[in-house]
Amino acid sequence: MPDETLRLPNSIFQAVFDLGDKRAAKIELPLALREPEIFAEWQDDENLVSLYVGYEDGQLHLDLGASGAEHHFHGPDGDASENSPWTDADTAVLLKWSTGLAANFFERMPELMEDIEEAAAWHEEGYPLYVCETEPTQLDLIEVEIEGEILTLPWLGSGTVSQDHVDGENHPIALLWNPVDGAIPDRTIARAWLDPISGEPVTSAETGVDWSAVGLEREEVLPWLEGIYLNHHITPDAEIELVHAVLERMGGLDREQ
Repeated sequence: MPDETLRLPNSIFQAVFDLGDKRAAKIELPLALREPEIFAEWQDDENLVSLYVGYEDGQLHLDLGASGAEHHFHGPDGDASENSPWTDADTAVLLKWSTGLAANFFERMPELMEDIEEAAAWHEEGYPLYVCETEPTQLDLIEVEIEGEILTLPWLGSGTVSQDHVDGENHPIALLWNPVDGAIPDRTIARAWLDPISGEPVTSAETGVDWSAVGLEREEVLPWLEGIYLNHHITPDAEIELVHAVLERMGGLDREQ
């Protein structure tokens, strides 16, 4: 396991965005559905917003584009279904709220996503505040706490490495290596994925790897890969935290004062 004492301190980052008309914030969710886990993705090539609204007993997935919205549900077992796991009355309110939230997010694309990406880049450079460029309008100040990364060394072996997502359950990645400096890594030497029970990363080495050629022992590579996986695939970065916070503000979930 990577040494958690080497984790950098958390930081507070503020960003000012134009969030448009926060219509969903005016809708009161049913008592049982007032604390969802939400996230949204903007698919620029398809001009589509995908919104995910999750609870312990189910999820709502809603896609909204220029031609309208489509949705489906997932029950506690994770299986997709056209049937809601909640009562008809609660589902109707949740759908109204989710559609309004997705529409609000869609209307601010792609400008808002570009602002979020730029704000994340500012955070990476060490700046504590980002303000979007805009005409005079109502703006929102968003504040997020960014978890510090675990300090990891650069690759100290031979050649070049990179990581790549691979097919499979539990978010697996492959560590690719090439013995030539600067060459495109193309040989899988190790893998990492998320343990579904503990929530911690798990690593394994590929068979037949010439570790002397790699320049590091297997026992050195696997902990290094685990730290990389934690930093880049588990710990939310500034962009993810900002998207969460923006959606919560749009949906009235952050108890805006």
